Amino acid sequence: MRPLLALGLLFASAPAVQARCLLCARDGAAGGAARQAGIPLRVEVETRLDMGRVAVGAMGGEVEVDPVSGARRVRGDVVDLGGFALTGVVTVRGEPGAEVRVILPASVDLESGHGRTARVTGLVTDLSAAPRLGADGRLQFRFGGRLRIAALDDGDYRGRIPVTVEYQ
Repeated sequence: MRPLLALGLLFASAPAVQARCLLCARDGAAGGAARQAGIPLRVEVETRLDMGRVAVGAMGGEVEVDPVSGARRVRGDVVDLGGFALTGVVTVRGEPGAEVRVILPASVDLESGHGRTARVTGLVTDLSAAPRLGADGRLQFRFGGRLRIAALDDGDYRGRIPVTVEYQ
């Protein structure tokens, strides 16, 4: 029997908000950009991405949380130890009907209390290709990702996932 070590993960999302440059309008007219910039964007993390608890064997593997279904999938030499896996949930508020762009990093490094690191890749949202704030000036979306775990690595890994939202 292969030894398995517990790996608990919790992600804290740190929102970063950017307003659109009034001098950078694509069509040369700043009127639309000025209207959108009139109400600043506010980004609030409602729920942090949490991969739950898993055990990792000698071959390592990965844990993935799907943003649409919220399902946790394990691959490789990883065993699901239960607990709740949660998709990240973010609420954006701003100019009603405005189109926005949401940017997540390609990867994020997490750290344990013992100085070890793990990397999250494949961060994705459940947003459409051209997301817009609703008539109430609000947009809520979910995000998930994939954590690659080295062989026999254990610990409680934490990190910040920057979420950037801009007016289009």
